[in-house]
Amino acid sequence: MNIEKFMLPCLFKTLFGIECLGCGFQRALFLLFQGQFSAAFQMYPALYSTLIFLGFVALYFLDKSKNYTKVLWISGIINVIFMIAGYWYKHF
Repeated sequence: MNIEKFMLPCLFKTLFGIECLGCGFQRALFLLFQGQFSAAFQMYPALYSTLIFLGFVALYFLDKSKNYTKVLWISGIINVIFMIAGYWYKHF
């Protein structure tokens, strides 16, 4: 089954013709679900840091008993660094 026909197209790539910092995330996530951890990392190096960041975002909104602001900022900054480094690695 060709799963790519069910994926959302990248609006940035559609409009400007170049990949954005998030291009490859969907394909990498499906590779991760299939158990292909290394292939998922090669497809989108920031996959794991993005998932950790999204986990902290969920905790921030769901668990109001603790303050997750600092860890959210730190994980967000680390994720942006991984996104930029992965983009640079894939294109240069």
